[in-house]
Amino acid sequence: MQKKIEELKLSFKASLAEATSAEALEALRVEYLGKKGHVSALMQELRFAEDKKTAGQLINTLKTEVEEAISEATEALRKAEIEAKVRGAKKYNPTLRTSEELGSYHPITLAAREVEEVFISMGFTIENYSEIVDDYHCFEALNIPKHHPARDMQDTYYLDNGQLLKTHTSAAQNYIMKKYGAPLRAIFPGRCFRNESIDACHENTFFQLEGMMIDENISISNLIYFMKTMLSEVFKRDVKVRLRPGFFPFVEPGFELDINCAICGGEGCPSCKNSGWLELCPCGMIHPNVLKEGGIDTEKYTGFAFGLGLTRLAMMKYGVKDIRDFNSGSLKALSQFKSN
Repeated sequence: MQKKIEELKLSFKASLAEATSAEALEALRVEYLGKKGHVSALMQELRFAEDKKTAGQLINTLKTEVEEAISEATEALRKAEIEAKVRGAKKYNPTLRTSEELGSYHPITLAAREVEEVFISMGFTIENYSEIVDDYHCFEALNIPKHHPARDMQDTYYLDNGQLLKTHTSAAQNYIMKKYGAPLRAIFPGRCFRNESIDACHENTFFQLEGMMIDENISISNLIYFMKTMLSEVFKRDVKVRLRPGFFPFVEPGFELDINCAICGGEGCPSCKNSGWLELCPCGMIHPNVLKEGGIDTEKYTGFAFGLGLTRLAMMKYGVKDIRDFNSGSLKALSQFKSN
């Protein structure tokens, strides 16, 4: 039995040396390790061997050596094929001309940067805040306690751990107040999420830019001045706006700042729900309860806050009729926007 095993080893080595393709290696594997292969035949003869234990060990050793040798030969063949392809491939020539077409920023990014530059010039700092927040910062710190009906205004995405996707950039107000105290001027852009019914002017994922100014003797006049200045800088012209009463628990009094629809010129279209106006910026004087929760002395300081709709601002600035185009991922639709 031992002599026969040694002969098979020599025979296998000779056949392995001649196997120069994946097909030949597979055929060799079947010849030795298949159900009717040489190793299986030896196992059948094992019952007639005088020293079954020693013979069994030799057969197992042969089987292992054959498996490893075929595996190594297969891997070596694979590497050789890759190297041959690399050698035969055309070498990269750094002097060749490549496409001169450049990418472009998303229109919302362009609008956000332009607004940020305007507010920076007026002494505001830029802050970032998480998209996943807790109930306290998104609602309770903003004068919206649990079970308050105002929560029904925002169809919220809650997570299994009790946190939620922020429904408005106002969720950062308490954090910013405690970080800087008063006086302060800050803006904080970010992405917001609500379970909205999607149409030409509503999306479940949209961008806002929150702003706050807290100081002595701040009034509605300050709010109107800053918003008019920002809009005229962004649109490079005087912009027709209107201020109407609006209820938001975290401001008192509260307003809706609407912009004359730039898509239809105020005549009415699907983008503005045929009203001629587009809601752009909920705003108002920060509620004393919100200031107190942020550690601000309400006897000394007042302030205003606004939540500018960056997505809608981009619609008006670039004449985009359907808000869904921004999240479509369509390069054809988005690549037309170029930064200066």
